[in-house]
Amino acid sequence: MSQGNFERVLNKKEVLALAFGAMIGWGWVVLAGGWVNSAGALGAMFAFAIGGVAVVLIGLTYAELAAAMPLTGGEHVYSHRAFGMGGSFLCTWAIILGYISVVAFEAVALPTVVEHLFPNYKVGFLWTVAGWDVYFTWAAVGVIGAIGMTWVNILGIKSSALLQKVVTLLILAVGLMLITGALFTGETANMEPLFVNGLKGLLAVVIMTPFMFVGFDVIPQAAEEINLPPKQIGGILILSVVMAVAWYIGVVLAVALALSAEESAASSLPTADAMTAVFGGGWAGKLLVLAGIGGIITSWNAFLIGGSRAVYAMAHAKMLPAFLGKLHPKYNTPVNAILMVGALSIIAPLFGRQALVWLVDAGGLGIVVAYATVAASFLVLRRREPEMPRPFRVAYGEAVGWGALVLACGIVLLYMPGSPAALIWPYEWAIAGGWALLGLGFYLWSRTVHPGASHEVIVKELSTGHSDIEETPAA
Repeated sequence: MSQGNFERVLNKKEVLALAFGAMIGWGWVVLAGGWVNSAGALGAMFAFAIGGVAVVLIGLTYAELAAAMPLTGGEHVYSHRAFGMGGSFLCTWAIILGYISVVAFEAVALPTVVEHLFPNYKVGFLWTVAGWDVYFTWAAVGVIGAIGMTWVNILGIKSSALLQKVVTLLILAVGLMLITGALFTGETANMEPLFVNGLKGLLAVVIMTPFMFVGFDVIPQAAEEINLPPKQIGGILILSVVMAVAWYIGVVLAVALALSAEESAASSLPTADAMTAVFGGGWAGKLLVLAGIGGIITSWNAFLIGGSRAVYAMAHAKMLPAFLGKLHPKYNTPVNAILMVGALSIIAPLFGRQALVWLVDAGGLGIVVAYATVAASFLVLRRREPEMPRPFRVAYGEAVGWGALVLACGIVLLYMPGSPAALIWPYEWAIAGGWALLGLGFYLWSRTVHPGASHEVIVKELSTGHSDIEETPAA
């Protein structure tokens, strides 16, 4: 099989849909009521504003580096230029765990959400995993969805982008219906009390906000497939984060206006119930659940794109087996990397929901480790290579870089023992530790079999502006 080449085909709207769609998954449907109950209506909105500022700072470091080095793999390239192979391997391997965890979890989220539309559709008991009963029909919905998402991604980035754009527009339409409807028909009295639980309540929501904004980092992963000036890539990345902040604040406001505190606390899907209350019919709640399914699809699609490109970038730099660094000769997609990530999502429903929650939590740690590494790379390159062309140059770079690094490291600490969001022992730590050991094995293999190869590849990529030049004969 001959080697394909990445095509720069994504336009501005498609790139924006890719990042924004990644950030609005299913969480806003099921968690908004809990945010209001934890901190109060204004408290929850204020918490998302605080979390948004933190993510914007991290996003600014990404935006400058993505515009300066628009190469597939994003973080992989930045961290290699700043810290060499070791830093790059740590950063990229960590974020791959995050991407894979989200892709796998969406294959479980889909059949779970379908149950809200078709109660009691689960038949054919198979087994129990970590206390979760797995049924044939339930697992089949997830498996079929995973096969479909994998196939769409193999067919080309334009196919994935079209799916992302259409579904994101539908989600936006339903969300705007909810928000504007609540503004006209909601009751301000429902928002009382505006703040609850003081600082404790505020922090309970703040610590959740960074995980709602994960997804903007998919843009740098697909940088070589974006047909825009580098400066615009950085600008769209930041715009996507700002839009996500506005989205979550708007949803919180709508739920707070439409439902009383008691109604919100008693609801399993407060956002859907808010939609029902606003429009006075069960059809509206079902429409919002469909929008939530759309959020699953956009997040799933975006992280499959991001995860496969990160795997491809590592394989192309000889940090992973070469077959994962091959592009399809017709569709110009990293087909083997897509198949690897997709295969994990295809088998994910067989493990039930609880085991996948553990995987997502462990993957969250990987993502914020990557965020911290990118912020550190931003600072190192600002000092070491001040003359490097930066089409999107961040003002007050030193302050932004340190702010992003401190915040990212602070989020990492939230996963440590003693924190309210600490990883669960032994399950989630076993996943994180097992992934680290697997990575160490690949790292030592790469250093032994291909010493110095990653440096040569990155230098060539930076000089040519391409990562799709075949380094070895096709397998």
